[in-house]
Amino acid sequence: MSKQPGSSTAAEPDQPAPGTPDQPEATSSEAGEQPAPVEEGAPEEAGRPAYVPGAVVLALLAVGWLAAMLWSTRAAINSAAAGVTAISLSAYALPGVITAALVAGAAVALAATNPLGRPTLRFLAAVGTGLLVGLAAAVATNLTYADNATTNTIAGTTAAAAIIGGALAGARNARVVGGLAAATLAAQVFVVLFSRARDPLSDLFGAGDTQQSMLDAAKWVSRTESLLAGLIAGLLAFGYLRWARRRAACRDAAELRWPAYLVAGAGPGLLLLLTEVIIRVGGRGLLDLAAALSEADQVAQTALGTSRIDNGIWVLFVGALTALVAFGRTLGPRPVLEEDEPAEDAVA
Repeated sequence: MSKQPGSSTAAEPDQPAPGTPDQPEATSSEAGEQPAPVEEGAPEEAGRPAYVPGAVVLALLAVGWLAAMLWSTRAAINSAAAGVTAISLSAYALPGVITAALVAGAAVALAATNPLGRPTLRFLAAVGTGLLVGLAAAVATNLTYADNATTNTIAGTTAAAAIIGGALAGARNARVVGGLAAATLAAQVFVVLFSRARDPLSDLFGAGDTQQSMLDAAKWVSRTESLLAGLIAGLLAFGYLRWARRRAACRDAAELRWPAYLVAGAGPGLLLLLTEVIIRVGGRGLLDLAAALSEADQVAQTALGTSRIDNGIWVLFVGALTALVAFGRTLGPRPVLEEDEPAEDAVA
């Protein structure tokens, strides 16, 4: 009985099943499947922290700034005529030394861990580098300062701050930490230079013979300093990250999005607030000793602590807003997609 072409029992062509020795299974490309797209701008090695450009220069500047802060603090203490004045000056200079130690620990750790690729190894090396920086600063302080409780407090808090800064450098996105450190360093240099303009600005803001007018003028001077420091920090954080983006283009590094600029701009203010935490934990004894000298010193230490917190908050928000606005101005207009023409109905 012959089989008809249209019948269900029609003979099918003899073809081996896929996967048999006669015919291998069809590959994904032969089956019509497209290969997985490669994301543009993805890092060459998944999970590898991004390279931080200019880390060595930043580390040298940060170490130099820390050395300058320690030297100026030592000179101020040695120039004091009495031990009481030396204690007050030590308490006043401690915040600047702690912030400089945070930046130095982070910057040196970034330079030391740049060649490393594994995140865990990079973090451990960053903490170890911060420890070395802190030990070097503590030893230098103990060798050059007078041997007393004040010196031990400065040395201990400086070492702790350097270790914390090194731990920050072990973060996954090291370029953000680099921008944060550069912006903080620039803001601290500006604050020191701004101190020369305090007296003229106090007169400009109406400081007179009364205590209330002097307090009001000092408040406006502090707000002006915080505002300008935040602007400088935000602009420098944005500029560093844009420069790092261009330098990292040849390495196929991932593009930084707006949260990275926000964190880098807010970073200097966050470090100032972290400085206050370190001072109130590690340097509590020195602050209490300075406040116990007299009633006026107690009022001054309380006012200085409040002023430092306000300054950190101002720098945080102004820096974050400045960096975010600067990043937004680099974004071009959103491309308008042409709407597809409606498909014509099929003719029956």
